[in-house]
Amino acid sequence: MIYNFDEVIDRKNSNSLKYDFAVERGRPVDVLPLWVADMDFRTAPCILERLQKHVELGIFGYSDVKSDYFQAMSDWYQNYYQWKLEEKWLVKTPGVVFAIATAIRAFTKPGDRVLIQEPVYYPFRRAITDNERIVVNNPLVLIDGHYEIDFEDFEEKIVSDKVKLFVLCNPHNPVGRVWKEWELRKMGEICLSHQVLVVSDEIHSDFIYNGFQHLIFANLEERFADNSITCTAPSKTFNLAGLQVSNIIISNQNLRLKFAATIDQAGYSQLNMFGLIACQAAYEGGRDWLEQLKLYLTENLAFVRDYLRENIPDIKLIEPEGTYLIWLDCRALKLSEKERKDLIINKAKLWLDSGVMFGANGVGFERINIACPRSIIREALERLKEAINNL
Repeated sequence: MIYNFDEVIDRKNSNSLKYDFAVERGRPVDVLPLWVADMDFRTAPCILERLQKHVELGIFGYSDVKSDYFQAMSDWYQNYYQWKLEEKWLVKTPGVVFAIATAIRAFTKPGDRVLIQEPVYYPFRRAITDNERIVVNNPLVLIDGHYEIDFEDFEEKIVSDKVKLFVLCNPHNPVGRVWKEWELRKMGEICLSHQVLVVSDEIHSDFIYNGFQHLIFANLEERFADNSITCTAPSKTFNLAGLQVSNIIISNQNLRLKFAATIDQAGYSQLNMFGLIACQAAYEGGRDWLEQLKLYLTENLAFVRDYLRENIPDIKLIEPEGTYLIWLDCRALKLSEKERKDLIINKAKLWLDSGVMFGANGVGFERINIACPRSIIREALERLKEAINNL
């Protein structure tokens, strides 16, 4: 590999949410963090070079982008997803969660129902309840170690609860599913038949494991595009979350205008210039870095799979089809939520994301971020093994 993903970079005292706020968030100061979804790798050199060039300019005034920004993004999605975009479809936001909350405010009213599929990325639920809408859950069903959609429940709840909007997570965080075409089409048809708008979070789409393919919901056919908002970003792919840039694609003009007007009501205008610079640089020159990173993550996943099987067989890996976040079934440990929390935080000295954060059907699970040097993963698993052996 050209890039050294084994390098351990000291992120402490850098105002890192992942490393510097354990005490503020109720954890011991010496926990090893594998929770929040950012990576412990330096981003692609082409991005760093472009950012450094602008830093050397030394002026940080109001900024925006011209058509070459869109061209870089458009080429990326055309080349790797066969999705042909038009520049007028693009609305830039400071983040995908911001975009989801904006869509909820734009296309529903207080008291309306919004559907999600738990266990799912917990800010979805917060974006709904914080805006005084009501969560409707279509729980994913775990069958023989594989999560599936209960389509009967999906449609029944849309009808009985008069759901107005559905937040789709594809690839799914945290269970790692990459939805197949027939699954996406079936959800799309149900939503069309009951006038339910689809907001599709596709932020993890660049991390797909061998044997699986990410399909963009809006790209399946024009009817779905006309009834959806697609949320994309370079932030997970290139470790740019702190630069706050997302690209939201809305081909339906009426939806796009209403979405943009709701952003205006929030008083938000130009994005962070460094986010815009980094995004364009990433899509123009970051592919080789990403391909090598994906190989490294595949090896990390294999390491975790083998380690658990050989050393902690009571913890089962839910095989991911995408994302660098893995979902672990810890129910065979037969610990209560309180007992498992004590085991992980106080005995193993690890900071993970407890499954209950992602919904009631996440009880007994843990989410771990494997986008870090393998030595860190090894240390984390050894800590966990020792803590379990000492129970």
